[in-house]
Amino acid sequence: MEKIYCPGFKAAGVAANIKKQGVLDLGLIFSETPAKVGGVFTQNRVQAAPVILDRELIQSGQARAIIINSGNANCCSGPQSMEDAISMGRTSASRLGVSSNEVLVASTGVIGVPMPMDRITAAIPELVGSLETGGFSDLALAMMTTDTVPKLVCKKGKINSKTYTITAVAKGAGMIRPDMATMLCFVCTDIDAHPHYLSYALYTACERSFNRITVDGDTSTNDTALILANGVSGVSVENSVQKASFQRVLDDVLLYLAKLMVKDGEGATKLVEIHVTGALCHEDARAVAETIANSPLVKTAFFGEDANWGRIIAAAGRAGVYMEPGRVNIFFDDVMMCQNSVGCGPEAEKKATLVMQKPEYTIVVDLQTGAGHASVYTCDFSCDYVKINADYRS
Repeated sequence: MEKIYCPGFKAAGVAANIKKQGVLDLGLIFSETPAKVGGVFTQNRVQAAPVILDRELIQSGQARAIIINSGNANCCSGPQSMEDAISMGRTSASRLGVSSNEVLVASTGVIGVPMPMDRITAAIPELVGSLETGGFSDLALAMMTTDTVPKLVCKKGKINSKTYTITAVAKGAGMIRPDMATMLCFVCTDIDAHPHYLSYALYTACERSFNRITVDGDTSTNDTALILANGVSGVSVENSVQKASFQRVLDDVLLYLAKLMVKDGEGATKLVEIHVTGALCHEDARAVAETIANSPLVKTAFFGEDANWGRIIAAAGRAGVYMEPGRVNIFFDDVMMCQNSVGCGPEAEKKATLVMQKPEYTIVVDLQTGAGHASVYTCDFSCDYVKINADYRS
């Protein structure tokens, strides 16, 4: 795997035996200099201890490290959950030589199972000792649960002729839906910016990426996106022009990762963009797109490569927004399947079936009632999705 890095940061991943013997399951990001921090978290009312802890810690606006484990969500294990999250941060901080308030914690995996803290604590010295500039690849592997591929990306941008870097790593394949989708995402960048702006920029990028994807309509207790900015590039993001430039690159980075999550959805074989246009407003368009994208009947039709546009228009009709039932047009890529809510016939269905055989395509639903538009990315429901989630804990 190509070495991915970000100036001033190191990363690592080791096997702490939280999951199977020898599988990477404990990761660490470390900024060699103090970094500003921003975060976005799950909207689920049930929140894991690391989420609650990080919400508090990022109020200082500064962080140096993030320790991440997979295989255990550290959620719903009583008061011990918070004690374990604090312990993970404190032990890491001691080894790194920084304050425990500067170490953030993230977990992903099974809910309701006590953390194997003896194994995690024992692995932290090796984890810190493994930190290296090119360690993001091992970190990405250590974060995976049902993911089949690691998810990481590095992009560069320019402000005032100076180059900066954004490197991000993420995990997510199941329990994914808009509202921060089960995902973790950690962004490292060498710009300098105010912590409040970093949180705003991250929130904006999440709204355009992670909050526009769905695999199965479920939202996790552990969703966390964090951004660390250490300023070593000498690039300051302060005025509106600089912020817009940085936002474009950050948006691209997170959308790339979001699409990887959908493509890697548990058992997924298709990546499908649901693009709704012609709604009264953007919010209505998004509601229709999400309803279609989350429909089990629509998603199973995607898997079966069945151009069943009736399921799509039926889902649109229950989205709870204004639409004129007799004016809906539906396209599979550029193939019109339905015009003014009437099917376009067998020839159109044959062409649409060919579209559905592709690994990626777009469904366009034109409501013809206004200028609102929105896209949501989804995948199919396959037999493997049921198999994976029927015995996830085993």
